[in-house]
Amino acid sequence: MQQLTDLVARARADADGIGSAPPSQRVIPIQPALPLTASEGEVARILQICNACRYCEGFCAVFPAMTRRLEFGKADTHYLANLCHNCGSCLHACQYAPPHEFAVNVPQAMAQVRMQTYHDYAWPPAMGALYRKAGLTVALALAGGLALFLVLAVAMRGALLHEPLAGNFYAIFPHNFLALVFGVVFAFVVFGLAMGVRRFWREVSPAQENPPTEVAGVRAAASAEAVHDALRLTYLGGGHGEGCNNEDDRFTLWRRRFHHFTFYGFMLCFASTCVATLYHYLLGLHAPYALTSLPVLLGTAGGIGLVVGPVGLLWMNLRRNAAHGDVAQRPMDRGFIALLLLTSVTGLALLAWRDTAFMALLLAVHLGVVMALFLTLPYGKFAHGIFRSAALLKFAIEKRLPNRLQLGAD
Repeated sequence: MQQLTDLVARARADADGIGSAPPSQRVIPIQPALPLTASEGEVARILQICNACRYCEGFCAVFPAMTRRLEFGKADTHYLANLCHNCGSCLHACQYAPPHEFAVNVPQAMAQVRMQTYHDYAWPPAMGALYRKAGLTVALALAGGLALFLVLAVAMRGALLHEPLAGNFYAIFPHNFLALVFGVVFAFVVFGLAMGVRRFWREVSPAQENPPTEVAGVRAAASAEAVHDALRLTYLGGGHGEGCNNEDDRFTLWRRRFHHFTFYGFMLCFASTCVATLYHYLLGLHAPYALTSLPVLLGTAGGIGLVVGPVGLLWMNLRRNAAHGDVAQRPMDRGFIALLLLTSVTGLALLAWRDTAFMALLLAVHLGVVMALFLTLPYGKFAHGIFRSAALLKFAIEKRLPNRLQLGAD
């Protein structure tokens, strides 16, 4: 008990000098190996108070992971910020939340560091900085610019309005051209995301932390748990299965549901593209495909999911309490939501009017939006899913290993 008493005393002593000073001016009671930014320092300060209290220990993965640490350096704040799902439950349960002088707001502090990690681990870094400053503007400008470029390319080759082509997209853009362009874009996206998550993993899970043989023994079970938690969005249940808080302290499961519509809609669209590729190269079945074919059915279902999910997420984002997150991140959030919504709407419009004279125009616009979406994936909101999955894997591994904190008993 003495160690817990010391932690409480330490947190209270640190808070004595806090008063009404803003977070950036509060004293951070640790000396990490690397200097912390103001946002990282605020997370470290808050977590030391939370570590003394532990009222929210059963809410989500963040608090059990927190209890395995006494101090919080840069890597710890990055790991825990990405492990946080921003459900908001701990804010409404906290006895030290504002207007208390401790000013503990875990969701907001975590969101600020999480946004910082999108920039810190982006590859190339310049793109991360640009998207962070003007996410919505960059997303819409890139989509509009690429769509306009393709529309002009079509206009130079012929007419934007043409005789119906029975849905034959390749009469407008040859298959090999589309495969080459989007293959290069896809490879760039995968490489950029891989570079970012590789750097993130190396920082939050240094090789010397645990013996390789010790980690290898739990990796399979930990990986299965991390995949389960990521696909089911387990921690958007608010720690009690009733959901997140949005505009106030009422719980709702709609944030989890809209995330599911969005994620699985995206995956169905991706599956549609993959199946169409297999049809083309392995079975010799070339587009256009019938409305009842597997690629079209998958794409239609995915497109509907990518309308329902983003519309719901945008509605919730517009109504969300500012204390639940970082308002500076909203342009990035809304830029990603806008691109997802534009992708689905233009894709469904193209499917509906593919046998009309407007097919070439709709195709050019849709391809421009899709290319903009993919080019921004490593630098915006999509990256949080990758980093969060890595954080879930670390948590699943870590909790199966011995706790090296080794607090002594009285």
